[in-house]
Amino acid sequence: MPAKEYKNNRVAENRELVEHHVREILRLIGEDVDREGLLETPARVTRMYEEIFGGYEADVKEILGVAFDEKHEELVIVKDIVYYSQCEHHMAPFFGKIHIGYIPSGKIAGLSKFARLVEAVTRRLQVQERITSEIADIIEEVLEPHGCMVVVEGEHLCMCARGVKKPGSKTVTSAVRGIFRKEAASRSEFLSLIKQ
Repeated sequence: MPAKEYKNNRVAENRELVEHHVREILRLIGEDVDREGLLETPARVTRMYEEIFGGYEADVKEILGVAFDEKHEELVIVKDIVYYSQCEHHMAPFFGKIHIGYIPSGKIAGLSKFARLVEAVTRRLQVQERITSEIADIIEEVLEPHGCMVVVEGEHLCMCARGVKKPGSKTVTSAVRGIFRKEAASRSEFLSLIKQ
């Protein structure tokens, strides 16, 4: 179950129009929009869009906003956060895992907040590179840690199911901020721990 259910209210407010356009797309690709199996498809797709594009409704900086004062200044890792997103180039799904590490400088966030942040950032039309940078930038801005590092693994259906058709191939991106840029030992510790 997702960390928090975000819902795209703009889709909900424009339900009839979205359903109309989904129906038109079905017709334009050669489908019989009146056949039994497709009668409810426009409504289903619209409900799905409310959910999978719910990140537009979230204030991503506010998610980590409730921080706790804590003297812990050692590495904190939240790994294997599963995400699902939609490629902005083809509107095809991509999905995988996100690993987040940071070294606090007096402020920590509740661990569930990182899963909630991932949910909010990924439930939009996205590219993996932007997801990686956005998460790191938000952590850096809100928590002001000594450093943070984000690694995103993704399997992209726009590459696996169409185009070059290479199923099973994964894309890995990383964003490195603060102390992780300067200290190879900190980077190595993070990378070795997320592999365990």
